[in-house]
Amino acid sequence: MRKQHIQRNTSETAVDLTFSIDGSGTSKVDTGVGFMDHMLTLMSRHGLFDLEVSCNGDLEVDQHHTVEDIGIVLGQAFNKALGDKKGITRYATVTTPMDESLATVSIDISGRPYFVYHVDGLKDKVGTFDTELVEEFFQAFASNARLTLHINLVYGKNTHHMIEAIFKGFGRALDQASIQNPRIEGVPSTKGAL
Repeated sequence: MRKQHIQRNTSETAVDLTFSIDGSGTSKVDTGVGFMDHMLTLMSRHGLFDLEVSCNGDLEVDQHHTVEDIGIVLGQAFNKALGDKKGITRYATVTTPMDESLATVSIDISGRPYFVYHVDGLKDKVGTFDTELVEEFFQAFASNARLTLHINLVYGKNTHHMIEAIFKGFGRALDQASIQNPRIEGVPSTKGAL
């Protein structure tokens, strides 16, 4: 079972997260940031991951530390849950619509953290959520999952829909890249290591 449980405590946040790659899309999410709860639930459901996460963060300051630290812990859990990476598909590109919005997410589980984020046109906030934190979350995830992640928002008008297309596509791409393919022998790299 490709599953990990991580607890991370700092002076800014206390994160407790359990993540299963080979899940069914169930989640229990309580981050203290309602919009982030919604996005993580969508990611889990459409990626078919099982996710439990709670966070007690310094929301009296702002949402930054909470969102970033969840990205850190989720990335660490995903990387550890992959194990030796033998037989994984490794690559995935998924384009996902959400009403008038369209987003493309590409992933390479390469062992080399790299992040590209081409997202324009977001309003500053969705409710109380600072939309610049979407980029912070995915940067933290990519660095700690040790993978290459490209996010491109093709178009959109409604900020909620635009971010939702990204998170749904991220879940779907992460699922496809981490699927174990019986035709792949060993680690999918000519170098023999990821």
